Amino acid sequence: MENKAYIALGSNMGDRFGYLTQAIIFLEGDENISVVNTSSIYETDPVGYTDQDQFLNMAIEVETSLSAVELLDTCLDIELKLGRKREIKWGPRTLDLDILLYNHENIETEKLTIPHPRMSERAFVMLPLLEMDPDITLPTTGEPLANDLLSISDREGVRIWKQKNGEDVFALIES
Repeated sequence: MENKAYIALGSNMGDRFGYLTQAIIFLEGDENISVVNTSSIYETDPVGYTDQDQFLNMAIEVETSLSAVELLDTCLDIELKLGRKREIKWGPRTLDLDILLYNHENIETEKLTIPHPRMSERAFVMLPLLEMDPDITLPTTGEPLANDLLSISDREGVRIWKQKNGEDVFALIES
C-alpha cells in the first residue's frame, strides 16, 4: 500500500471507547487499508460548542491504496454506520474521523482539505499525533508540527485516558 495517512478519531456519546474500537476494526477490515500505529487515548474537554460531554480522542496511522478522497468516503461511511448525525456544528457525536495528513500532500478541494485546516490549533489532535511521530512536519510550511503545540492554550484540557503500552498496534482495543 503506497499511501500513508494520519486520521484523528473522536467520540463523546454513548460507548465512546466502543465507537473508537469499532472504527479501527472497520478501517482494518477494509482490504485497502492497514492500521500501522495508534496513539494512546486521551479524554478531552469539548472545544467550540462546550455544552456537551467530554470526548475520547486518539490518532492512528494507516497505509492505504485508496486516494485521499476515497479514504474520506470510507471514513464518512464508517461514521454513518456508527450512528453519526451532523446536527450541531462541533456538537456531540458517536464518532468523528478526520484525515489529518495524507502522504506529504497539500490537497484543497470542495470536499477535502489536507492538512486538516484546524489540526495545528487543537491539542486534542496534536498530542496524539505527535505521540506517534514527534518529528512530523506540515507539508504547507515544512516546519515541525511540534512547534505549533507550544502556542496552543487548551493543552490542560487533554488528559491520558488509556495509555498505549507500545507493544502492539491493537493493544488499546484488545484489553
